[in-house]
Amino acid sequence: MSEEILERVRLLTDPILSSVGMELVDVQYRREARGWVVRLIIDKEGGVTLDDCTLVSREMGRALDVEDLISTPYTLEVSSPGLDRPLKTERDYLKYRDHLIRVKTFSPVENRREFRGKLLGIANNLIEIQVDEGVVQIPLANVAKANLEMDPFGNAKTSA
Repeated sequence: MSEEILERVRLLTDPILSSVGMELVDVQYRREARGWVVRLIIDKEGGVTLDDCTLVSREMGRALDVEDLISTPYTLEVSSPGLDRPLKTERDYLKYRDHLIRVKTFSPVENRREFRGKLLGIANNLIEIQVDEGVVQIPLANVAKANLEMDPFGNAKTSA
């Protein structure tokens, strides 16, 4: 049921966001301490403002009310991805090439499940990361979680 709701929310969200030059980074639907939450994480070139979040919240609130997708009471939250933006799609890996990232895998790659390094790119469903020991290739299907990472100097992009 949750997967069906997530997919329907994605389909509802995409045209609203694309009409205002934004993209959906992630959508979550889950029970938390205060009840059910629908969380939309949005992004755009130059970053998301509070006004952007307010606009999307208002439009999505109306759309969700009209579509009546969710039968239980819920809270709608809209936010930016933050400095540690998750990487979800092949497009994300292309967009954030040369940035510092952290990746956790479902199963070990070269006897490890966590990697931190410079994203070199993606090809044939393999992401390439420059780590201290060299270059590692991780199948996209094996990525449990990937995020942009800040370096000690506060930059997400690494120097060339």
